[in-house]
Amino acid sequence: MREFGYERALDVSGAVALAGADPETRFLGGGTNLVDLMKAGVERPGRLVDVTELPLDRVESTPDGGLRVGATVTNSDLAAHPDVRRRYPALTQAVLAGASGQLRNMATVGGNLLQRTRCGYFTDVTKPCNKRNPGSGCPALAGEHRNAAILGASDACVAVHPSDMGVALAAFDAVVTYETADGPGELPLADFYRPVGDTPHLETALPAGALVTGLVLPPAPVAARSRYRKVRERASYAFAIGSAAAALEVRDGVVQDARLAFGAVASRPWRARAAEQVLIGAPATGETFAAAADAELSAARPLPQNTYKVPLMRNLVVALLTELTEEAAR
Repeated sequence: MREFGYERALDVSGAVALAGADPETRFLGGGTNLVDLMKAGVERPGRLVDVTELPLDRVESTPDGGLRVGATVTNSDLAAHPDVRRRYPALTQAVLAGASGQLRNMATVGGNLLQRTRCGYFTDVTKPCNKRNPGSGCPALAGEHRNAAILGASDACVAVHPSDMGVALAAFDAVVTYETADGPGELPLADFYRPVGDTPHLETALPAGALVTGLVLPPAPVAARSRYRKVRERASYAFAIGSAAAALEVRDGVVQDARLAFGAVASRPWRARAAEQVLIGAPATGETFAAAADAELSAARPLPQNTYKVPLMRNLVVALLTELTEEAAR
């Protein structure tokens, strides 16, 4: 591991000032992803600014009925918060589906938003990777790509975003807040992650030196009837090979409101807006749910080893929406 400097920040402005716009500085929260990447030689920061003491460790209600979540709130505390469990149950389920209990006790909301892909070519510094070394190539295209992206990928990169939490946040239109030397800013999650295009190394739209301070969940009554489902290769402590967060409001057998987002299928949490358009105003039936999934997945461009993801996601969406409909009818 490369030698690095270490400083602990006690307030947000101090943290931003310590980092400046130095591209070799990283903010350190729980470190559950960053430290692993440093050990592997993928991340080689010249300095770490520890942000764990910043006053960003609270979950608070906003005046309009939403929630504000600080960047240093741990995943465990977020999942257990009573307002999250009651107003956004799919978010609690998504967080609890991620990693182990020990890791959730360390990992933070800010770090979860910024975690890097687990693509084997990205984490193996002996291999080329456009995300790690721009212009070097993407060996996953002709190599191992069983868990790679089927939506929104490019010839430059087919890696997927690993977050479970991010999938639920995408379904609920979360807004990421940040601080720079020029003051505070915010980005809707839909704009926070950049399309992969031919610049996969540029993953977010954050300004240089920006510190993620938290996120805001807008009020969403439909979110109280939501669920997260994750498909993985073993029962615990594995990243998704496909996941979905869904919320559904059904009245007199007709879908009044719907939220749907996919995980492990793209370089970012994937909001399924084409599917939502099919759902809203249609009968809450299996046929509608299958049509919605087909509408979203019609854009899928799987590779030879991951064609399984298309029927997997279709079945997952139908099952999830059926469960929500049956639950609402009880």
